[in-house]
Amino acid sequence: MQGTGVIVLVGLLYIVFFGGLSLLRREGLSLRFALESLLITGVAALISLAGYTMHPALFLLILYVLTMRGRILTEAANILAKQGKFDAADRLYAWALRLWPDPSTRHIIHINQATSLIKRGDLDRAIEQLLAVLGDPEYLGVKYEAAAHYNLGIAYLRKEMHARAVVELNAAIDVWPVSEYARYARIVLKKHREE
Repeated sequence: MQGTGVIVLVGLLYIVFFGGLSLLRREGLSLRFALESLLITGVAALISLAGYTMHPALFLLILYVLTMRGRILTEAANILAKQGKFDAADRLYAWALRLWPDPSTRHIIHINQATSLIKRGDLDRAIEQLLAVLGDPEYLGVKYEAAAHYNLGIAYLRKEMHARAVVELNAAIDVWPVSEYARYARIVLKKHREE
């Protein structure tokens, strides 16, 4: 019974910790994340009650991998895309999207996938994807909204659609002025003005 209590406590602390991080990142709380975490915690607690003890660290690892599956696969896809292995990266992005991600994670996958499309020069598809993300009524979170505007600005610049690029780069700055995307946008805008 004591092991079950520890499992439940670890699961609840996990939800509070990652929920708090989402609020700090100004992404909002994901109900799906909380429900998935509670479900996994409940299953682990039932397994523990049945007499199969699980180390709390192992449970925490399982909980993390299951609830962050989309983000983990996206990071792996990003590594492949940086190495120029775009086909393998596309397969991981597609797999991450098939694993029923929450709205925030779905946006993250699409933004990273669009960034990969920009790197390989498929600007029209990247623009289409970023516009779809920005047009989605689901809350995006300021970090990813800034990322979407910045990458959209870069795609427009590469298509030599300078007016639209300036609008999007300024939007990246307006959304979150202290973000890395705002800093990059300022650099690109300064270079653009000098040219």
